[in-house]
Amino acid sequence: MLMKKIDPSIISGIVRRAVLDSFAANLVNGIPFDEPQRLFASPEANALKEEIVRAGRKLWERQYVDGNGGNISVRLSPHHVLCTPTLCSKADLRVEDLSLVDLDNCQICGDRPQTSEILLHLEIYKAVPDAKAVIHCHPPYATAHAVAGVIPQGNLIPEQEVFVGPVALAPYETPGTQVFAETVLPYVKNHNTILLANHGIVCWADTVTHAEWYVEVVETYCKTIMIAGQLRPKLNEIPAEKIQDLLALKKRLGLPDPRLPAEADVTEASELSGHSAAESQRKSAGRNRPGKDEINAFVSRWTAEVVAFLNGSE
Repeated sequence: MLMKKIDPSIISGIVRRAVLDSFAANLVNGIPFDEPQRLFASPEANALKEEIVRAGRKLWERQYVDGNGGNISVRLSPHHVLCTPTLCSKADLRVEDLSLVDLDNCQICGDRPQTSEILLHLEIYKAVPDAKAVIHCHPPYATAHAVAGVIPQGNLIPEQEVFVGPVALAPYETPGTQVFAETVLPYVKNHNTILLANHGIVCWADTVTHAEWYVEVVETYCKTIMIAGQLRPKLNEIPAEKIQDLLALKKRLGLPDPRLPAEADVTEASELSGHSAAESQRKSAGRNRPGKDEINAFVSRWTAEVVAFLNGSE
């Protein structure tokens, strides 16, 4: 007995619904990624705004920023970033001053324009999926190294080796430009802290608070070794076998280091740095979410394959 030919429109509708339902799962606290205004006002966003304000105050109190210097951002979703405004002292920063931008630097929410150096932050977010927060500032001892073009000697203090590790030095470019933002790309995957020549430093982490910690660690380190160097020009390094112990701890914490093997367990690193495997998969899905034309092409291709299979099984 011959079966009636399958109507492609029926199959197409089923396939399209399945595709759209799968994308509907891409939510942040129940809010779809394509509703940034709701996301900007969500409890999660408000908590992150408060964390940014606290970090800004700490940077100012520790004299790591002056005038309107420095900027802070945090990834709110795979598509959106909260950031500090331009021309604002971090001592005076308020929650209502913050802006929401997408990864193309289009401001979506906020009454004040985003920081002029957000391009630097966005390049880091696009290059490093585990980067959830970025801080750029000008702590004097670390910035002195950046101005002198001197990468601080390593293997001297355990805290530096575990939380920061070797520091890279990016070449100078005019701040606020795309060229400047791209200077960190050769280093940012293997270093969470980078000296910006003749400018300052930039740190990324899994939280704003942790990024601010890295600023404190590298600044204290640079200050300490400058003082120690006045006492003894040749500083004694931690023995190599003991550095390996610190690197093993660093691997367990999921922190980047160019001395760690390239085949390090990415899933373990994500989980230990505050990102669960499920969250990492959600972020990846969000970043790669196709547009309307891609969805239509996907639906057409799979509809044709399903119809051909069903019609061929008569």
